[in-house]
Amino acid sequence: MDVKTRGFKAAILSLRIISTFGAGTLGIWVLYRYEYLSQWTSVDNIIGAMPIAFAFTGAGALIALVWLKPAKRRIAVACILAAAVVFTAALFPVALRGNWWIQNVNKEAGSDGDISVYEPFKEGNQTAKLGEECTLKLKDGLPVLDGALALYPVYSAVVESVYDREAYKGEAQFTNTVKAFEALIAGERDIIFSAAPSEKQRQAAEAAGVEMKLTPIGKEAFVFAAAKSNPVENLTVQQIRNVYSGKTANWATLGWREGGRIIAFQRPEGSGSQSGLQNLMKGLPIQAPQPLPAPELIGSNSLMQQISVEWKGVQPALGYTYRFFGLKMNPNPEAKFMKINGAEPSTENIKNGSYPLTAQFYAITAGEPKGNCKLLIDWILSPQGQRLIEKTGYSPISTV
Repeated sequence: MDVKTRGFKAAILSLRIISTFGAGTLGIWVLYRYEYLSQWTSVDNIIGAMPIAFAFTGAGALIALVWLKPAKRRIAVACILAAAVVFTAALFPVALRGNWWIQNVNKEAGSDGDISVYEPFKEGNQTAKLGEECTLKLKDGLPVLDGALALYPVYSAVVESVYDREAYKGEAQFTNTVKAFEALIAGERDIIFSAAPSEKQRQAAEAAGVEMKLTPIGKEAFVFAAAKSNPVENLTVQQIRNVYSGKTANWATLGWREGGRIIAFQRPEGSGSQSGLQNLMKGLPIQAPQPLPAPELIGSNSLMQQISVEWKGVQPALGYTYRFFGLKMNPNPEAKFMKINGAEPSTENIKNGSYPLTAQFYAITAGEPKGNCKLLIDWILSPQGQRLIEKTGYSPISTV
């Protein structure tokens, strides 16, 4: 064998070794990136295990293809291995989301509630009252407001405190979080009240040339709810991430052997609480809603009410909302809020930061607030405005 031939074979061997190392490293990195390496003992279902299988199959097929010696009789084997690499790479994103269903019968659970009881200036309403003369009164050029359902009581109370009753012409609008962001971007609202926007909402604003200004005005707990009959009292943040990324699908993994499959409800894309879940997941893909065990379990399409759904003698649902909404606006006497990392979502724990899923909510404007919008937001951040936030049932952003 001459030097040239030996050099060629050495180059091929080196290329195969490098390719093997690269394929193995890529497979391991993918499993690390999506938390399968650290959470492999929490994977308790076939759908949740498929990304692991795809990563190993794809990497293994690529390594086998690299080391397959060229020969006519091995062409069929080479084609099969190449197809396996392409197939697993193409379907890996689908496997991550568990999105295998042609028609998903697990409709995304909505939320409802009677907001008419918080309508500004309505006789006998439940809007929080200052109990003292307001230091700001607006009589003309009243900012048009909108926002999340759970924050309607907040900006309704602000309107009733600050706006002149005779001048008020329904400037406290309510559509929902998704439509409120759309209206703000379109210039149809002056201020909206919401949790932080989703990535899609940020992209929509950027595409329209709108720079959203987020001014934090209060704090609220993002809570996870289950039925009171559920013996599990505490979940860790990691366990929640495992459930909603599809790794954990059974209550037995979380300590309830008789609980069966977890019915993990979700909220629609763009809603405030869905954005809260996305923030908790920190870029980890959220599993597509899985089909319900039976179509009749779709129920009222209200997440807080569906939490108490019963299936095979147990109440196996899990869902999420914001504390005030679940306590005051759409309570379910059969539901409870879970402790997270051992901390209850109490007012005190929200204030002292021991509850780990405490989120700010914002007064959001298209650009820097000006004129009456700035006056209004500055007042909300004043001691008087922060006391009203607290009277409403939320936690102030600052000590009042």
